[in-house]
Amino acid sequence: MNKSTINIDVTLDADKMPELIEWNAPDGGVDGMQKAKAILLGIWDGEEKSALRIDLWTQKMMVDEMNDFFYQTFFGMADTFARATKNTELATSIKDFAKKFHQQAAEALNKEA
Repeated sequence: MNKSTINIDVTLDADKMPELIEWNAPDGGVDGMQKAKAILLGIWDGEEKSALRIDLWTQKMMVDEMNDFFYQTFFGMADTFARATKNTELATSIKDFAKKFHQQAAEALNKEA
C-alpha cells in the first residue's frame, strides 16, 4: 500500500490568527513550500456521517480575493460532484449558484467602493 502526504504549515500571530499559510504535496509534484492566503479543507467522517472543516485565511486575504476563492471553490465542487455521482444536472445547478454568487458578491463589493 502506498501513502501520499500533503503538508500544511500555519504560522500564527500573537493573537493566534493565521499570518502565513504554506503547503506542499511532494507526491503531487509540489515539492517546495507554496504560500497561500486561504485554505478550505473538508473531511468526511464516514462513521459519524458528518463533515469536518478547517477554514483559515490570513489578514492579507482581500474581500475580492475571498469572493473569487469561493466562486472557484463552488465551481470545483460542482465538477467533483459530477465525477463522483454522475449527476450532471445537479452539478449544473451548483455552477449556476456559483455564477449567481459571484455576480452578487461583485455587486456588493461595488456598492462598498
